[in-house]
Amino acid sequence: MAKADDYLTLTGPQKAAAFMLAIGREHSTHLFTCMDDEEIRELSHAMSKLGPLDASIVERLFAEFMEQLSATGNLVGTLDSTERLLLSALPEDVVRQIMEDMRGPAGRTMWDKLANVNEAVLANYLKNEYPQTVAVILSKIKPDHAARVLALLPENFSMDVIMRMLRMEAVQKEILDNVENTLRTEFMTSLARATRRDSHELMADIFNNLDRNTETRFMTSLEERNRISAERIKQLMFTFDDLVRIDASGIQLVLRQVEKDQLAIALKGSSEEVKELFFVNMSERAGKMMKEDMDAMGAVRLKDVDEAQSGIVKAAKALADADEIVIAGNDEESELVY
Repeated sequence: MAKADDYLTLTGPQKAAAFMLAIGREHSTHLFTCMDDEEIRELSHAMSKLGPLDASIVERLFAEFMEQLSATGNLVGTLDSTERLLLSALPEDVVRQIMEDMRGPAGRTMWDKLANVNEAVLANYLKNEYPQTVAVILSKIKPDHAARVLALLPENFSMDVIMRMLRMEAVQKEILDNVENTLRTEFMTSLARATRRDSHELMADIFNNLDRNTETRFMTSLEERNRISAERIKQLMFTFDDLVRIDASGIQLVLRQVEKDQLAIALKGSSEEVKELFFVNMSERAGKMMKEDMDAMGAVRLKDVDEAQSGIVKAAKALADADEIVIAGNDEESELVY
């Protein structure tokens, strides 16, 4: 078995292989779908030859991964650097198509892409363009989407756009090409940059899916290497105890999404504050039955508690993403007022 001292001798593919094995089948499957055939072959070969690894090596691997991902400026992979690399190997028209697919929302054409842009975002961009340009763009997207965008534009400006659309004749191909190029080089590129996910947010999501012991080990290690990043990740993490940041109506929605057995196991390992939060939002009869079930099950494995709590946290976050519940921030400014 490879010991901790052997860590420095691991190659890049070997580290990647160990990482894929450590994160489990569900997550590694998603990563494999993002790779090409050659990458999959190379990684599979490294995995098959890896052999047993000491737990300390796996821990150092994750610590190195977290440090590199969390440290601002350490990552160099960007849209611009990718485009420069592709231009050195591929024809310009091919690179342009590839980058267009990578930038901004999905869609085969620029007009398809615009259909997937939120109307408020699109209106905010178009209000600074010439009315004639806006008229051309709105005439090329679907009427329902155009209507929502038009309604968000300043009134005088929107009426100017309407009048130009009424008088519009067939748009020359050259003008249409210029509008498309402007959208591609200015709007879609800036949109992609604006929506690029913060690395600390990504790491907070990863930490949320670790079991309690592993999370503690990694966080302790990260605090020693980069305390600022560790604190930032802690602020962004949403744990079972953070459910207290949800109001009563939100907790009642969460209760409808989870199984009784799952909640009973989760509450066995929770704070008194979280237990009380759930019990006060149940009927007296349901709360009494839940407490009896918890007493009857006796001791439960920490692993089972972590899994149950993780499932409930995911349900709460899904409801929040769908704007069905509100999760208050963990600072004074975000506190809910009733």
